[in-house]
Amino acid sequence: MTSGGSAVLALQRATRTVPIVFVTVTDPVGGGLVASLSRPGGNTTGFTQFEFGMSAKWLELLKEIAPEVMRAGVLRAAAFPTGIGQFAAIQSVAPALRVELKAIDVRDASEIEQSVTTFAREPKGGLIVTSNPLMTLRRQLIIELAAKHRLPTIYSSRHFPTGGGLVSYGPDALDQFRRAASYVDRILRGEKPADLPVQAPTKYELVVNLKAARTLGLDVPPTLLARADEVIE
Repeated sequence: MTSGGSAVLALQRATRTVPIVFVTVTDPVGGGLVASLSRPGGNTTGFTQFEFGMSAKWLELLKEIAPEVMRAGVLRAAAFPTGIGQFAAIQSVAPALRVELKAIDVRDASEIEQSVTTFAREPKGGLIVTSNPLMTLRRQLIIELAAKHRLPTIYSSRHFPTGGGLVSYGPDALDQFRRAASYVDRILRGEKPADLPVQAPTKYELVVNLKAARTLGLDVPPTLLARADEVIE
């Protein structure tokens, strides 16, 4: 059992016979890890990090917590094509919310700093930080830049608001590990990974950091707080 697409690829290079169960993989079909979600084939199956369609929720939540936002920069890692699918889902709801989107593709910390600083020069902006390893690796830098430039920002996982970011919405990662245990059990009892469908998350969590909201001068709607799985004071 393993976590993340890179680790799965490494294990597949090592064996095509020993069963592999993965969690928190963004796009197992696009990444060539499985043949399809319903019939993975081979020795690998598991649980995806999220469905691309849920990315639209990021813009909806950003607009709810910061109604004045009219421009949204979508921070993506240039090396990870999954950002394209996430951007497309966000784009599908942008016209109805009257928000202008800008894709911000970055490769490293210096590009993140430069691009966010440039984006922040115009008013009524906010950020959507997509899900990929680069954003997780540079999360403290992104949180600091969002605070410095007073940009309301929504993230894909709870690690960001617990580290000082404003709000996050994404799958409960621990739940994926719990569900993966059932696949491990079924495989040990004789079932084949090729016959076990890759499953999407079933449990998502909304985390709000009130301290970050106050710093930005935002009044978090009571309806949003009521829906939150965790509120950080």
